[in-house]
Amino acid sequence: MRQWRRPGVVPVVTRRRRCRWHARHVGRHVSLAESIDELLPQTQCTRCGYDGCAPYAAAIASHRTEINRCPPGGENTIDALAALLSRQRLPLDPDCGVTTSAVVAVIDESRCIGCTKCLPPCPVDAIVGAARRMHTVLNDLCTGCELCIAPCPVDCITLVPRAQLGRPSPEPSANANRQRFHAHNTRIERLAAERAALLDVKKRAARPA
Repeated sequence: MRQWRRPGVVPVVTRRRRCRWHARHVGRHVSLAESIDELLPQTQCTRCGYDGCAPYAAAIASHRTEINRCPPGGENTIDALAALLSRQRLPLDPDCGVTTSAVVAVIDESRCIGCTKCLPPCPVDAIVGAARRMHTVLNDLCTGCELCIAPCPVDCITLVPRAQLGRPSPEPSANANRQRFHAHNTRIERLAAERAALLDVKKRAARPA
């Protein structure tokens, strides 16, 4: 005998099935995105067209983009992603750039004017300096993302192969880059919230009684 139910009401059993399906499939996508992110170099260079490696990994997991848009990872990363996802291997997308050897940003201290414009773009806070003071790059932390170059008004930042540094430094690990990127974003969000709160206080104080 067919059970009567009120129109528009989903049976409890059906709701439970949907919840189990949602948890199983959404959980799988989250896990897949994390697995993809583990294979990316974590330079956070944005050359893939996304604001970091994690968003790119999420886009790959949801089939919104291809696996060949990471120049820092190069062919090795493409091969690893193709194997993980059972997808066809593709050549590196030339629109994203080319793969080079590990590089690090170097600031010409004789030309630096201390404008601080290169500090905020650095995704791992590898540049230190203060207003009207000389800036410098911490080689051990720099990912070679290139994001500090464009904001420099005096073009005093260049990329140098790590092998050519006077004091060779090891390339930072992907996990270390990921953690520093997370810390960078957390700090930026905190500062934005503090500025917004301060602005709100000033607006309230300026209102007539």
